[in-house]
Amino acid sequence: MTKDRRGLAIAAGLAVCLAGGSLCAWLGTPLPWMIGPLVAMAICQFSGARLESLPFAREGGQLVIGVALGLYFTPPVVREISTYGLYFIALGFAAIGAGAVSGRVLARLSGVDGTTAYFSCMPGGAGEMAVMGEMRGAKVDRIALAHSLRMLIVVLAIPVAMTLAGFSGVDDYQPIARTFEPGGFAVLIAVALAVALLAQRLKIRNAFMIGPLFAAIALTIAGVTLSSVPPLASNAAQLVLAGVMGTQFQQRFLREAPRFMGAVLVSIAVLIALSAGVGALIAWTSGAYLGSSLLAAAPGGIVEMAITAKVLKIGVPFVTAAHVCRYVIVVSLCDPIYRWVTERRSSADKRG
Repeated sequence: MTKDRRGLAIAAGLAVCLAGGSLCAWLGTPLPWMIGPLVAMAICQFSGARLESLPFAREGGQLVIGVALGLYFTPPVVREISTYGLYFIALGFAAIGAGAVSGRVLARLSGVDGTTAYFSCMPGGAGEMAVMGEMRGAKVDRIALAHSLRMLIVVLAIPVAMTLAGFSGVDDYQPIARTFEPGGFAVLIAVALAVALLAQRLKIRNAFMIGPLFAAIALTIAGVTLSSVPPLASNAAQLVLAGVMGTQFQQRFLREAPRFMGAVLVSIAVLIALSAGVGALIAWTSGAYLGSSLLAAAPGGIVEMAITAKVLKIGVPFVTAAHVCRYVIVVSLCDPIYRWVTERRSSADKRG
């Protein structure tokens, strides 16, 4: 693609995202600046368009969202959340188990190999799962397709389902800084960017989300009140992140491996159902609010589920902390667990 053509594709992608977000905002849908652009991009891409996202859109969007979420971690909230640490750890291992079960379903229905199915259904970062799967000889394109569909369905279904079920406006957490100060906001973004670049240099996965999130948490706990994140910045971050996700959908997905796509949809339904069961169990055993626990266990990304919690005012720090813990556990342990299980099976087969 030539430079001029790529520029037009980027401009068209932005226009499509803005139109989708504006329509959903006018209709009053949940997460309008995430769902609207994502649906609009998916429709255009599946129709054969070749739209592009802004350069560094993922990093910039994650940085802003990480900062916005970190401002909610006031000291009283952190003390409250610290009581749920063991539940968050258990949630991470439960997510690996749910992913493995849904992977078995995918393998059985689609006929794809077990390695590809396992990493296709593991609720971690799509990029991380693709890299791990490739190292194990899995089909990377199938993994990317499965995760793209999972994110689309989760982002569309979970907020709507939570809204229809009445889970909204229960926990009105407020960030430590409620007023926007241009100078303070610039300093806040600069600090977040510096920490993100350091995290990237240290090869921390999802550095532009994790780094700014923990930087903002540290400032918030210390009582430093530089500025709030204005709604315009938050909405723009959601829009560009949705645009990045939307570019993953290609027309070939509709004609390649239809059996695999159908099986992926079933496995996603299984994963969502298992995750909902885990969330309900956490709420029952810990006494946490059911809506918060369901979002904490939902098989979406940190950014998407944290934004959902923020918009619906459902335990933002609880949901964000739970997904950070789950992400770290899944990304760190799903591959070693897979290797351990396969080695044990191989040893058992040799003995048999």
